[in-house]
Order: sequence, then structure tokens, then C-alpha cells
Amino acid sequence: MIFIRNAFKNTFLFLSLIFISCISGIKTTSGASLDIKKPISEQYIVQDTTKTKVDVITGANQTLVYIPMLENKNVAIVGNQTTVIFKDNVTKQNYVHLVDSLLSKNIKIQKVFAPEHGFRGKADAGELVANGKDIKTGLPIFSLYGKDKKPSKEELAGIDIVVFDIQDVGVRFYTYISTLHYVMQACAENNIPMLILDRPNPNAHYIDGPTMEPEHTSFLGIHPIPLVHGMTIGEYAKMVNGEGWLGDDLKCEITIVPIKNYTHNTFYSLPIRPSPNLPNDIAINLYPSLGFFEGTTINAGRGTETQFQIYGSPDLSIDKYDFAYIPKPNFGAKYPKHRGEVCYGNNLEKTKRLSAINLWWLVNAYKNSNNKEKFFNTKSFTSHAGTKKLQQQIEEGVSVTEIKKSWSNDLKAYKEKRKKYLIYK
Repeated sequence: MIFIRNAFKNTFLFLSLIFISCISGIKTTSGASLDIKKPISEQYIVQDTTKTKVDVITGANQTLVYIPMLENKNVAIVGNQTTVIFKDNVTKQNYVHLVDSLLSKNIKIQKVFAPEHGFRGKADAGELVANGKDIKTGLPIFSLYGKDKKPSKEELAGIDIVVFDIQDVGVRFYTYISTLHYVMQACAENNIPMLILDRPNPNAHYIDGPTMEPEHTSFLGIHPIPLVHGMTIGEYAKMVNGEGWLGDDLKCEITIVPIKNYTHNTFYSLPIRPSPNLPNDIAINLYPSLGFFEGTTINAGRGTETQFQIYGSPDLSIDKYDFAYIPKPNFGAKYPKHRGEVCYGNNLEKTKRLSAINLWWLVNAYKNSNNKEKFFNTKSFTSHAGTKKLQQQIEEGVSVTEIKKSWSNDLKAYKEKRKKYLIYK
């Protein structure tokens, strides 16, 4: 009876949405049944035709620079599906994984450390990643996103150098920079040098957002930086060392292979998904703004093929929003928020490239929510925002202009501090 009742409910929901769409002109999309597009596949190539305007050469592609540093050494790699060497540096559509390339050159890779989403990048956000073995190479994989987020002394035993090569997106609550912190700390404690192969930050063209307050630090934000920090992984590593954030007067010995032909204003289209729910340039650009919704009742597109390009909730009114969709389990979202429910909201796929955080979407969603009492998951929202003040400001009706003005002094101080660690203009 439970199956029949649920099936009837889902059928009724589907037919209702189609009927509403016909009479009111609501645009619809879905993770499955409401969209005729073929379902998302387990691939990482960004489905975006925008070409990188400059022939940017990543650190990993400069093999002649760093392979001599690895010869005759026992090497550990910190990487994921973005850890690649591009065979075609213009289109960046053909590539080989760094691990495979180094093994072919007789570099003695002993083990791999994997961040959130795993070595091949298939785990959901927040899903624990288990230790294991790489099927292709047989190398042992140690998770840095489970009960242990830092390599242990035992795991680093016998390692002469650690190579860090992960594509970041320049947002504080994107956990790869937290992984960087803990790897640097472990290497410093065990006197192991790190080689960082730098990659462009697709959100490096601006700095914005509230600064992480010390009392709210977590794996979603360890350091006192703005939400959008405007640095590459290499630059960020310099700041971690320079600001003494490793604690106990620790400094990690780092060598950075810089990116060629790159500035912070260089537009760089990521050819490989940095994680399952950032499928294209639009999602990556909107992520700093829509990521706030992770700590609310709003679904930010998880369970659809337009993750972080749409948002909605059953608590938003059809009278206020002309877009609807139904989240369904899919690649990267086994249990999406509001699974199987009609969500009303906005489609932002045609939004022009942002150079600042857009708070209006968040503030407007709160104002129009039919369930304000439960809109915020205070603990999660505070962890994402880095402060309790933002939720308080929104609940008190403070304008977007005034909220942003309250960040200005912290942003000014950060920008001055950041200057010491920049590698690129």
C-alpha cells in the first residue's frame, strides 16, 4: 500500500505541475522526469563551448620544471579528477592524469591522498570518502575527507616529497583549501617538502563576502578570509605559511610551479568539473552567491542538471516565482533537498558573469518564504557564512547595500594583507 500511495502521489504531482505549466506559463526543468534532455552521465568535461582566451599553461603541464625534483624520491600525490596534464593546451580536451604520467616516467609514486569527492571525484558533497585502492594503478588511496582530514605520521612514513595538484574555485567553503591547510601542517610536522602545481582560480577576478570569524571555524572555513578570497592555491599556500596559520610556529617547505600567461583577471574556462555539482562556468561563477542556500531550506539545483544555476523550494510561492522544477537523485546528489517535490524559484542560467556576490537572491528568498521560522539551518548557515551576523541582518530586514557595507573594513584589511603573497597581477 505504501508503494501504491507514493506512486499515486508522485503521478498526481507530475500531472499537477504539467497542468500548472500549461495555464500559467511556468518554465520547468528537472533532474529526470520533467526534462527531455538525457540524464547526466558520470563525466567531468564541462559542457560549455566558451574557450579560454589566453593560452594558459598550468603548473602540472610544465613537466620539465618539476620532474627533476621528483626523480629518485618516494612521492605522494594529493589529487583528484582535475589532477591532469593537458595534451592539447589550447582546447584542453585531451589530457592524462598526473599519476599516470609520472608513473610512465618511472617516478616512484607510493600513495595518493584524496580530498572531498574522492580521487575520481564521484562522491556527493559531504559524503565520507573511504580509504581504498586505485583500480587503474593499484596505488593505495588515503581519504582526507572522512574521520581523518590530515595525513598521519604513519601514512607519511618513507615519503620524501608530497605533490599537491587540485583545481580550486576560490571560495572559502569549497573544502580543497582546508585540505591544503592540513596537508601543509602534516608535512611541516614531519619535515617533508611540498611541491604545489598551481592552477587558475576561475573566481580570482574579485574579492567579496563576510570574513570568517574565529569562533565559527570548521572544515568549511579554517582561516580569517572573505568568502571569495581572490587567490590561487599557490598564493593561498604562501599566505597560510606567512600568516602562521599552521600553528606552533610551523612553516611548510613549499615549492610552487606558477601558471604561465595568467593574471587574476584572465578568464579561464575549467575543462574538467572540479566537483560533481559544478558542471560548467556559469555554476562556478554563481557558486559563491548560491552556496549560501546550502544552509537554508532552499535547494540550489542539486538533483537537477543545472546545479548552482537554479534555486527553489516548495516554501516559495508560485505567485512570486515563474520557474519550477523537481529535484531527483542523480550523479552527485543521491539525496537532494526536497527530493520529488515541486520547487518554485529562479533560473539563473542566462545571468551575466558576476564580479561580486549577489545577495539579493538570498534576501528575496527569505522575504518570500512561506516558512521563515525554518528557513535557516543556523549551524550550517553560520558555517557557510563564517558569521552569525549575516543571518541576523537578513532576519532584521537590513538592506543588501547595508549588509555589504558592513563587510567593507574587513575586505580592505584583507586586500592589503593579500598583497604580500601574490604571484600574479
